[in-house]
Amino acid sequence: MKLIIGLGNPGDKYQYSRHNIGFMAVEKFIKDRLPSAVTKNAWKDETKFSGKICKLEDCIVVKPQTYMNRSGISVLSLVNFYKINLEDIWVVHDDIDLPLGKIRIRKGGGSAGHNGIESIMANLHSPDFERFRLGIGRGKLDKEHTADHNLHRREVEKYVLSLFRDSEASDVKHLIKSAVEAIEIALKDGIEKAMNRFN
Repeated sequence: MKLIIGLGNPGDKYQYSRHNIGFMAVEKFIKDRLPSAVTKNAWKDETKFSGKICKLEDCIVVKPQTYMNRSGISVLSLVNFYKINLEDIWVVHDDIDLPLGKIRIRKGGGSAGHNGIESIMANLHSPDFERFRLGIGRGKLDKEHTADHNLHRREVEKYVLSLFRDSEASDVKHLIKSAVEAIEIALKDGIEKAMNRFN
C-alpha cells in the first residue's frame, strides 16, 4: 500500500497559492480516479491523523491539515497506524528551484529549505522517501518580471505563498495533469518508469 502525501496549507487563504500545488495535484488525482458523484465526499477529516484522507484500493492519499511546517506529524501518525514502509511513502510538493511546469521524481536527498519536507524528514528520522517535485518557478512578486529571476531568501516565503498569475494558468494546469500522470504511471508500472518519463 502506497501512502501519497500532497503538501499544502489548509484554509481558503492558501488554496490556490504556489505552496499548495501538492494539494491541487492529489485533489485532481482523486477526482480523476473516482466518479464525480463520489469525489465530493471522498475526503474524510481524520483528526487522529491531522489530515484529510482518501483511501483507494492501491493507495492512501492524504492532505495534512497541520500547516506546512508540521506536515511530518500527520505523516508519522499514518505511517505508524498503517505500518507503511519508507519506500512506499510518496510526497508531492512544490519546488521553487524547478521552472514552472517541470517535474522531477527522486528518492531521498535534502530538503532544499522546504519546510514540509524538513518536517517529514525530522519525524520519520530519514530522508529516504520518494519526492514528486513540482516546479513552481523562482520569480519576483512583481508581475513585470519573469519567473526565473532568483529571489533573496527572505522573499522566498512571500513568493511560495503568492497566487499563480493568470498568465501562468495553462502551465499550472499542465503541471497538475502531468503530476497525476506521473503518480498513475508509478502506481501501475513502478517509480522507475515514472522517473524515466518525467525526469
